[in-house]
Amino acid sequence: MAANPKFMDEKVISFKLNGNKIDAYGGETILQAAKRNDIEIPHLCYKEGYRPDGNCRTCMVEIDGERVLAASCCRQPSAGMEIKSDNERAQLSQKMVLELLLSDMPKQGESPYTLNSELDYWAKKLNISNPRFEERMQPKPDLSHPAIAVNLDACIQCGRCVRACREEQVNDVIGFAYRGNHAKISFDMSEPLGESTCVACGECVQACPTGALMPANNVGLIKPDKKVESTCPYCGVGCLLTYNVKNNHIQYIEGRDGPANKSRLCVKGRYGFDYVHHPDRLKKPLIRRNDAKKTSELIDPSNIDKYFREVSWEEALDYVANGLIDIKNTKGPEALEGFGCAKGSNEEAYLVQKLVRTGFGTNNVDHCTRLCHASSVAALLETIGSGAVSNQVADGSKAEVIIVIGARPNDNHPVAATFIKNATDRGSKLILIEPYGSEMYLHAEHLLQLRPGTDVLLLNAIMYTIINENLQNKKFIDDHTEGFEALKKTVSKYSPEIVSPICAIPADTIKTVARLYATAKTAIIFWGMGISQHIHGTDNARCLISLALMTGQIGRTSTGLHPLRGQNNVQGASDVGLIPMVYPDYQPVSDPIVRQKFEKLWDQKLNPLAGKTVVEIMHAISDGDLNGLYIMGENPAMSDPNLNHARAALAKLDHCIVQDIFFTETCSYADVILPASAFPEKTGSFTNTDRRVQMGRQAINPPGEAKQDLWIIQEIANRIGLNWNYLSPKDVFNEIRKAVPSMRGITWERLEQQGTLTYPLLNEGDPGEPIIFKDGVFPITGGKGRFVPAEYIKAAEMPDPDFPYVFITGRQLEHWHTGTMTRHSRVLDTLEPGPCIMINPKDMAKFKIKTGDMLVIESRRGKIAAATRADEHMLEGVVMMPFTFSEAAANLITTEALDPFGKIPEFKFCAVSLKKMNENNQFILN
Repeated sequence: MAANPKFMDEKVISFKLNGNKIDAYGGETILQAAKRNDIEIPHLCYKEGYRPDGNCRTCMVEIDGERVLAASCCRQPSAGMEIKSDNERAQLSQKMVLELLLSDMPKQGESPYTLNSELDYWAKKLNISNPRFEERMQPKPDLSHPAIAVNLDACIQCGRCVRACREEQVNDVIGFAYRGNHAKISFDMSEPLGESTCVACGECVQACPTGALMPANNVGLIKPDKKVESTCPYCGVGCLLTYNVKNNHIQYIEGRDGPANKSRLCVKGRYGFDYVHHPDRLKKPLIRRNDAKKTSELIDPSNIDKYFREVSWEEALDYVANGLIDIKNTKGPEALEGFGCAKGSNEEAYLVQKLVRTGFGTNNVDHCTRLCHASSVAALLETIGSGAVSNQVADGSKAEVIIVIGARPNDNHPVAATFIKNATDRGSKLILIEPYGSEMYLHAEHLLQLRPGTDVLLLNAIMYTIINENLQNKKFIDDHTEGFEALKKTVSKYSPEIVSPICAIPADTIKTVARLYATAKTAIIFWGMGISQHIHGTDNARCLISLALMTGQIGRTSTGLHPLRGQNNVQGASDVGLIPMVYPDYQPVSDPIVRQKFEKLWDQKLNPLAGKTVVEIMHAISDGDLNGLYIMGENPAMSDPNLNHARAALAKLDHCIVQDIFFTETCSYADVILPASAFPEKTGSFTNTDRRVQMGRQAINPPGEAKQDLWIIQEIANRIGLNWNYLSPKDVFNEIRKAVPSMRGITWERLEQQGTLTYPLLNEGDPGEPIIFKDGVFPITGGKGRFVPAEYIKAAEMPDPDFPYVFITGRQLEHWHTGTMTRHSRVLDTLEPGPCIMINPKDMAKFKIKTGDMLVIESRRGKIAAATRADEHMLEGVVMMPFTFSEAAANLITTEALDPFGKIPEFKFCAVSLKKMNENNQFILN
């Protein structure tokens, strides 16, 4: 066992264990030192990384000179101490404990629920077979949860699941009920697990040493053929995990001790992988039938054969290439566009943008960053010269003050949320700012539940207070920034007293929060799409950046700015150039020197015009200016705003190519469909929200005739006249290093060996920079951070008598993006099977409805119907829906109004009306 870095800087002492002299770091327990020196001591309640509990008494050792045995998981050695774990007295105690525990197993001598029972392992190690003691009364199994089986007849009450739930994930669902011989593990107030508030993170399953808590359906009894170390394909946290594979089938997932997750996972990371084996996977290329004309309506996936015919790869790829070449030759390169994918690898994203720029001859290339953090990136590049985070989640969770604004990490970045909750348990003060008061408020010092769209007002008022009370960091401002006087003049109009009635936050609370942030030794700001998805999203981010600059809360440990990236590789896809106005590493396409550099690298003349963004593309199609679209792994027929318009535009395309793993809603408008590979079916690098470049490894093969995406992209490239010969992801990565200076020092070999590396990493052998701007110099002209003032502007569409409610889109814990993967996962779709409208109970009372009753939401663009769900966290007059469900697509409602800088739609604000439906699903006018 390697040395725990937690103790590496501590003083080293020496002691004897079983006659052998070994070293221990200060703070290490006897058991930890023994494990590091490959000396086995039985233990069950101890788990590496958890707080030692010492309750199972399996790890007892004898210490010379002491009357009683000591629990080695809790006891720290001292210099010169002599300890025995293998003498008669210690082993007699160890064996007695193990025998007593074994006697309570449902089958005496072994666990029937898992092949990896730690109790069985230690019993065999100490030659214990048939216990002499009677077994206890066995409770019935609890199989009420779709993901987790509860077998309390195998529970030894070690408490690992309790610590996993309460102290690691901080969900507080599992505890002990009753006392003495009646004591047992319970969920909430002794509810069945399936009826409890369990979020199915599975940390308790990974912690359980006996199989008392195991994956449902007995998959814990399946011995895998192989274990493959990889990365999670869902959110931007970048959790490391291990696939357990048998017969080309992923059986179950285990969290791995990565720097971003410390073995933790969420429900999607642990139970959301069966989509890869779903029978609806695309397995053969498809071409639209000549008589299947496009309309704006969606195609029923169960009726694909009516609209498409199966073809060979040769025919499909020739069809793709011929259509692209024809449009380019007849209408010009600007009539073509490519959508890349933030769920794919860096290598795939890089090749897509290179294909569009060198093969199509245009910069019309974009991906879903345009729909999530484009405004954040625009503000960051403008003010501090870097479009990524300054500090990592793990570093930020050590801050004295933590601001989380517009993010809801419990749902959107669950594992990151656990570290923030851990921080509050250690004494950090959490300031939560969002219209939707999620469960994170239970851990917050202050909850500022502001009215939607008033972020600039609130943030300007916070800065007003800091300046008015002279709390700004004058030295940092003078030495490292410019433009402060202009900012000071702007915020002087936004006193807390003026702002308070509009944003619905008391003036005193605004002042308290301002003082708390400004006077903290260390403070960090995390933000999400509640900040970015507004027409003033760039202004929102500018305010957050100004707040950090004026207080000097940047460039140091546990300070800084962290936009929590949504998709697993949206950071990486942006880094490698999947953006219409910049080449890889955010180098402007309009800069002739930059363009000349890439023309040399790619041996191709390049277009100097910035391309069109995601939403602009739909208007260009409608206007007849764009005729061909290549879509890899994106689903604009669900993710774009104002879907009636977007779908009508997609139906007008002359040549629409969709490359995906399922027949998505966007496939309804395809002329040709290419069956692609899912995340576990390919190898590549991915960059998480922390700027960590990590390795995703292939664990299984694609189904049927589906192909890996790199192969498909290269085949298209070569058929339209390019001469590519990439033999592996490594070849592509080596070219990325040339195109992206901040990744120049990352080699494929080192990435394979270490699994994760942080950029900027300029030279091979460098450690990488988890914290940037440490010297106070920003990578921007002049080297100084820029204050950019922001005035308050209202949302593009305010409520009125016809549309009196505010509508917000969001995500759910169990689902991801447009549901392409998660709605094909049994566990995830069972936990959240359909659309719902989150609404304040007081608003429900106005309609005389209860949870489950139907409401119709209507905007100026469309209407949908869905079941209601009472949610006391919602503000009155505000409703929210996830945008995952095609049967009630939330983006039929949303507006196309764009932030003028980031070109991001205002998903977080539009005006709607609500109407009740009767039992026959007919409208009832209110």
